[in-house]
Amino acid sequence: MAGVFDALLILISVERPSVAWLCAGLAVAGSTAGNTILFLTAQHGGRRMMNQAVQGHRAAKFRRWFQRYGMVTVFVPALMPIPMPLKLFVISAGVMGTPLSEFIGVVIVARFLRYFGEAWLGVRLGEGSTAFLKAHAWQFAAGALGLFVVLYGFVLIRNRGREPGPVG
Repeated sequence: MAGVFDALLILISVERPSVAWLCAGLAVAGSTAGNTILFLTAQHGGRRMMNQAVQGHRAAKFRRWFQRYGMVTVFVPALMPIPMPLKLFVISAGVMGTPLSEFIGVVIVARFLRYFGEAWLGVRLGEGSTAFLKAHAWQFAAGALGLFVVLYGFVLIRNRGREPGPVG
């Protein structure tokens, strides 16, 4: 369903460039609000469910992994216009106790880059923007993978020598 909203934003940007930036801003606000509601719901009600679903050593391992790399896994799918699973990572961020301000900051930056980038494509390339996105889907996927690897590397460098935090 996410691709439909991206296509709609591009279409609006092509047809009515004067409102492209407003629509991009509204898309950022709406997406941030929706993801924040899901995050807060998971934060308040999901911890018990997660503990029941993932128990023992696997639960501890997942918590450690998410504490180190989780926000990278939120940023990349929130940024990319190709369909990538975001809800699972939003829920995980809420359940794992990610600070709300950090979560909102990551979502706003990623969505701002995504939606304002799509509006820019629509205004700049006009009717050819959708074809451009389709023709370069593999490059966007490779870019997402490359971005994930770079961000993952930064996290590894940042955490080098640190003891893993407490689990549970």
